[in-house]
Amino acid sequence: MGVPPGRWQWLASEPYRLFFVSGVLWSIVGVSLWPLFYANHLGFYPGSTHAKLMVEAFGGAFLVGFLGTAGPRMASAPRLSPAEFCWLMVLHQASAVCHLSLRAQLGDALFAGLLASLLVCLATRVIRFKKEPIPPQMLLALTGLLCGIVGALMHMIPAFAVSPERVRIANLLLYQGMLLPPVLGVGAFIFPRMLGGASVNRETLGATGGRCSRAAGAAVLIVGSLFLEAAGHSVAGPLTRAMAAMVYLVAEVRWERRETGSLTSGLYWALALGWLGLALPPFRYAQRIPIEHLLYIGGFGMLMLVVGSRVLFGHSGNLPQFFVKSNWVRFLVFLGVLAAATRATPAWVPMTTISHHIYAAITWIILSVCWLTWHRRRFLARETDGEAETPSQAPK
Repeated sequence: MGVPPGRWQWLASEPYRLFFVSGVLWSIVGVSLWPLFYANHLGFYPGSTHAKLMVEAFGGAFLVGFLGTAGPRMASAPRLSPAEFCWLMVLHQASAVCHLSLRAQLGDALFAGLLASLLVCLATRVIRFKKEPIPPQMLLALTGLLCGIVGALMHMIPAFAVSPERVRIANLLLYQGMLLPPVLGVGAFIFPRMLGGASVNRETLGATGGRCSRAAGAAVLIVGSLFLEAAGHSVAGPLTRAMAAMVYLVAEVRWERRETGSLTSGLYWALALGWLGLALPPFRYAQRIPIEHLLYIGGFGMLMLVVGSRVLFGHSGNLPQFFVKSNWVRFLVFLGVLAAATRATPAWVPMTTISHHIYAAITWIILSVCWLTWHRRRFLARETDGEAETPSQAPK
């Protein structure tokens, strides 16, 4: 039986529903490569494939799902069409399958096409339908999309692999440049809501000089710090990035915790671990890869699940449940912190590298399955048109 036309339109208008599920499932595949490798059930070293699946198939899915849902609303423009939604989903799945089948260059090309397609979808809506100022924070989301496109394209060009500096900048653009600016931009918009504060109205979100300057300054500093690190400034680059992120969020977000809940605590844990993952690598640069997993797992990974929970609660008509204190949610937050800490431990205890690869992977798999199970009904729950939350509304 086919999907009813109305259901296709609904899924296209809220693409996060399928992209979030797909992203988490691909993250399970990505981390499963390590236990399979150490058990001699995998015929290749999974380092690069694991990284691409986690960043492109997992992180990219959440980026496309969130921006594909919120972007048109912020521009007061029509939602994505079923054709656009299907095209984005096909590119997403094809890219992930290519990486899993070791066709990395094709996977990167398809991923660059995915981000470019989303960028075109959003840009055409802004140009044709924009009636109100676009929030300055969207500049950071645009920066992330451009970093992801450039980084993926650099990875698919063999000439870039001959230079360590080029490889490093390609990795930094794709693994950090694609996700960090959107996290800051989206965070400035949604973190106050996640703390129980009132939503800012469109006049506040509008293109005020101060907000534009801060967003542009953060984007320039973050991208500049990537090139600075790739050029050999292994201390100045990461520290510039860490300070730019902290200063921007402190300046943009009103950190008033009016509502307390277990997911709110998860937000603080994710921000703390993410910042440590940015600030600590310069002091043990030779061991930066395990330390940076504080950023990748504890920061980006946990934030995706926490923000994804906020989106799911908001769009299913159960927003008050986001602020509930729950031992179940505390357990999920604990799993996220444990996975990040376990994966980072080999930076200080190298003899634990293999065992902690396996433990961190298993912990993330348990977290992912539990998160999907917890939200299984909310992925399909829909509000009536009169109840649907929009970017200009305060939390219910």
